[in-house]
Amino acid sequence: MRYGKSRWRSVVSAAGQWRGDEPLRTRLVNIAHLMSGNLASGLISLAAIALTARALGPASYGILALAIAYVRVVERLVTFQSWQPLIKYGAEVTDPEHAADFKSLLKFGLLLDVAGAVAAWVIATALALLASPLFGWDNQVMTLVAIYCTVLLFNISGTPTAILRLYGRYHAAAYGPIGNALLRVGLCYLGIRNGAGLDYFVFVWMATQILGSLTFLGFGIRALRANGIRGVLAAPIKGVTQRFHGLWSFAWQSNLSLTLRSSAQQLDTLLVGALADPASAGFYHIAKQVGRMAQQIGVHVQAVLYPDVARLWAAGAIQEFRRAILQVEVMLAAFGIAVVLLLLAAAKPILLYTAGPAFLGAAPLMIVQGIAVAAMLLSFPARSALLAMGHQRQVLNVAMVSTVAFHCAALALIPLIGAMGANIAHILLGFVWLVMLGTLLRRELSHAPLAGAPTPSV
Repeated sequence: MRYGKSRWRSVVSAAGQWRGDEPLRTRLVNIAHLMSGNLASGLISLAAIALTARALGPASYGILALAIAYVRVVERLVTFQSWQPLIKYGAEVTDPEHAADFKSLLKFGLLLDVAGAVAAWVIATALALLASPLFGWDNQVMTLVAIYCTVLLFNISGTPTAILRLYGRYHAAAYGPIGNALLRVGLCYLGIRNGAGLDYFVFVWMATQILGSLTFLGFGIRALRANGIRGVLAAPIKGVTQRFHGLWSFAWQSNLSLTLRSSAQQLDTLLVGALADPASAGFYHIAKQVGRMAQQIGVHVQAVLYPDVARLWAAGAIQEFRRAILQVEVMLAAFGIAVVLLLLAAAKPILLYTAGPAFLGAAPLMIVQGIAVAAMLLSFPARSALLAMGHQRQVLNVAMVSTVAFHCAALALIPLIGAMGANIAHILLGFVWLVMLGTLLRRELSHAPLAGAPTPSV
């Protein structure tokens, strides 16, 4: 795959041929469901954040932001992301004649989810109580964080995620969280009207997150029943790892890979809070929400793209493989540029009319965060392509290099320039991903075989 003028000429010449591309149309429909649902719930969540920030102010909101970030870090680093092995192996047994195997596989994933949720809660609570001096937390912060850790017990999302994707229920995954987000906004509005304090808003965010997890699990159960699958809890799991060869290995390795990739995204707010102060963490958390929304859209695009390009590569459809990657690259490039331009023009008005004038200082953080997100978005198609080609080891190497670069930059810059140091570290992370993955993909496609390679195991 060539980059530069020749590449953009190929984009222009190919664009006219994409209109009648049926796989592209299907892909875009699925992506549109995920993007529109994510955008709607994200905008509603921004309203809840704005109400909470206005009610609490920078210092108290910073405490809540630290609690949310801390729980998210533990969730990413400890819990099993069971949807990855469930999708890989479940795709082989979703037909009715393999229903017994499918139910055993789902029960295996559900047990992984439950074990991971309990382990995450125990570790998060113990760490909050024992290591709070290391984080610089006083008794109030420590207590609220420990209470907020309760949400981890209900974080059983891996299995329902796999179910919804295996059955193509993208609309449920996309639009399901909207109702919960609206409830959170309503409760935050009641809180600000009644002058509620930090304890109330911690309870609101905790309760709505728990409700969202349970609702998502309900969507998964409903999808199973709609496809005639019942009795998952009664299914035997003895011999499931023999029936699905490599299941345990895939579960552990994929979880480790995700943990590494997530560390930079999840530890940044905690680093700002520890190396700067809670108010800086609050500013950073506000600025990061726009970036999180945009990057989550990229994650959804990758969720749709990877199965498609894996099938194309395995079938030896190299031209279609290239076309699929190029199409998504163009879409994400346009989206990333639009995000940066929007933030350059409207970051301050967005903050003024949402979080309030006290948070106008987060505008530069928001703009720089947008640049970092745009770079990361552009790397997603190359990552999906390399995984489909069986180059997961190289992708893991890039993840290690970029993560080390991020943490070195963040640790060096945050004490000097505060929260902006974390944003600059994210720009470095994004460009390392983009350049290294793009170089690897160009090299591998330059001598692509006539037939594809097997789908990777990580």
